[in-house]
Amino acid sequence: MALETSPESPAPVRQIANAIAGWVDRLGAVWVEGQVAQVNRRPGVGTVFMTLRDAVADLSITVTCSRTLFDGLNPPLVEGASVVVHAKPSYYANRGTLSLYAREIRMVGLGELLARLERRRQLLAAEGLFAAELKRPLPFLPTRVGLVTAPKSAAERDVLENARRRWPAVAFEVVYAAMQGPRSCAEVIEALERLDRHPEVDVIVVARGGGSVEDLLPFSDEALVRAVHRARTPVVSAIGHEPDSPLLDLVADVRASTPTDAAKLVVPDVADELRGVAASRERLRSCLAGLLAREQAGLDALRSRPALADPRSLLDARGQEVGLLRDRARRTLGHALDRAADDIGHQRARARALSPLATLQRGYAVLQDSDGHVVGSITQVAARRKVSVRVADGRVFATTTRVESAEQRPSPSTEEEPDA
Repeated sequence: MALETSPESPAPVRQIANAIAGWVDRLGAVWVEGQVAQVNRRPGVGTVFMTLRDAVADLSITVTCSRTLFDGLNPPLVEGASVVVHAKPSYYANRGTLSLYAREIRMVGLGELLARLERRRQLLAAEGLFAAELKRPLPFLPTRVGLVTAPKSAAERDVLENARRRWPAVAFEVVYAAMQGPRSCAEVIEALERLDRHPEVDVIVVARGGGSVEDLLPFSDEALVRAVHRARTPVVSAIGHEPDSPLLDLVADVRASTPTDAAKLVVPDVADELRGVAASRERLRSCLAGLLAREQAGLDALRSRPALADPRSLLDARGQEVGLLRDRARRTLGHALDRAADDIGHQRARARALSPLATLQRGYAVLQDSDGHVVGSITQVAARRKVSVRVADGRVFATTTRVESAEQRPSPSTEEEPDA
């Protein structure tokens, strides 16, 4: 029923709101088709809040459902999925908002948006743009940090404040670009290439706060992904929050979960570094003191040795050894000389015993004829021949009177006949 109103008798706001609520309530449950743009699950709350987006018009509506209904969906409902919802429209007069309370949710399939992104991810991954071996390490302390973000954004404030809090002397080269909308991809690529050409920029951070899947679409654009792949400067992706995962995160050298995390990754904490330097200095001092103590102990041990305390003790000991060796050599040489002298005496006695002179000294004589031949038989000499007799101390010259053999007995007259 239409309300009767006029300039003279207008209806109050509450009446209009209640009328709208009544009209909506009479609509009953309806089937609605749309794309899930955002899901909000609050801890401890039994209701799940979703934003259902129209596939054509720029229009969205809030949908609520019980946590039991949401958790029972198979496959699980994700942002970007296309669904058909059987819901009861409700108009909250106090806030003037329209929402749908879902009684049944049917998955139409993977949303067109996510399906397109998935196909793009697979194609770029097949080309090797996301390979781990292409990731470059970040410099320890960059000369200048390049930052691509929206002007006066929370992401810019988080990166700058946290980085300067960690390292006050850090220098930034900030280039502004649209972080959402149709111009976002082109402006981010231009800013990225500009910073990549800057000679002092050692690392580039692309930072944006959170947002819906549609808001983050520019950071999954193929042109931006290839621009980051071509960049010579290491790139840090700090897009959205932890659950967000645009393709820029896959191609960047380092992914930061938030802009604040990006600030922690690009510059070190000066307090931590000073503590590290102090700890390293103390370790060096301890090592040096320990080394000096060990070397001093070694020197003290060497100086306490008898050889170094009194070097003459070594000479005295060696002198005694030399004296003992000299005495032993003398004794050995004396014994050798004594044995040699004994050997010589024995050889001399043996030679003397074999000498004819020794035989002569025992009373024997050697008879020689006038020619000097030794007479060994009576046949070699005749009577009245001159002979010489060799005795121990000289010679006796004589003349034979007669010769007789050993069988002949000498006669007394012969024995008494004097020699001529």
